[in-house]
Amino acid sequence: MTAYSLLDLVPVVQGGSVAQSLANAADLARTAERLGFSRYWTAEHHGMPGIASAATSIVIGHVAAATSTIRVGAGGIMLPNHAPLAIAEQFGTLDALFPGRIDLGLGRAPGSDQRVARAMRRTLASDANAFPRDVLELQSYFADDGQTGITATPGAGANVSLWILGSSTFGAQLAAMLGLPYAFASHFAPDSLMEAIAIYRRDFKPSAALAKPHLMAGFNVIAAETDAEAEYLASSQQQAFIALRTGTPGLLPPPVKDYRGGLGAQGNAMLDNVLQCSAIGGPAKVADGIAAFIARTGVDEIMVTSMMYDHAARKRSLEIAAGAMQAVTKDAIAA
Repeated sequence: MTAYSLLDLVPVVQGGSVAQSLANAADLARTAERLGFSRYWTAEHHGMPGIASAATSIVIGHVAAATSTIRVGAGGIMLPNHAPLAIAEQFGTLDALFPGRIDLGLGRAPGSDQRVARAMRRTLASDANAFPRDVLELQSYFADDGQTGITATPGAGANVSLWILGSSTFGAQLAAMLGLPYAFASHFAPDSLMEAIAIYRRDFKPSAALAKPHLMAGFNVIAAETDAEAEYLASSQQQAFIALRTGTPGLLPPPVKDYRGGLGAQGNAMLDNVLQCSAIGGPAKVADGIAAFIARTGVDEIMVTSMMYDHAARKRSLEIAAGAMQAVTKDAIAA
């Protein structure tokens, strides 16, 4: 049985506002909770006009307060941007407020360009290769094992579920070594997915946190009543990817008809690569796409994500995705 969860970047649409995006995030999380999604994650990005989740721990608190049972967390916190003690205190606070519901996915990318990363860190002297050491320090604060000589308050003894995130094999190796669950960013960086899966499963060492590997992979779902409508709605995300990859990120634009038809060979090749792990279509096509992805990867959990301009259409897409996942689970049980 494959669990299903939701990654929401809290998009800011053209003509919208950050306040509306944050209200939509809470509403989307309530929808996901009602539909049986296991967890809602948001992610740390900086200097991007179309993403409102920069203050990730605050957004998590906002969403957790608007829901009651779904796990809520970061997918992820870019740890090189922060002192591990500060993250222990933030997520220890979240755990105190919402006990047993908080996830903390950890990544080593800046979540921005180098200019914004310098503004975040004040210096680029901090080394992303120190990431494993920072993860161990963070674990020590939560365990309150005395190794740092500092007690995180809040944080010491917090029941926060730690994950390692990645878009290459580095994260797979680290997650396996530490015996932690692993989430791969195949929704935008799919090239190393199968290699990372193989490494994680082969090298996994059981730990106090996890007895056997637990693997989650990102998967884009844009679902609607018909294939044609879904292709139309998907053009907002496609425009956003092209803008990001060409250095001009902005607010999430409205969909346009036949966007890919006028994009050209280079732009279409870029989208074909980045969106390999996607299902765009009506209910049947989406169900087939999800089932094929699970069969190919054997993941324990799918992290569904989508960037859609219309909030109501996005909620309907989640309903169709949940229906597809439930059908896949039913088929697996029957088999």
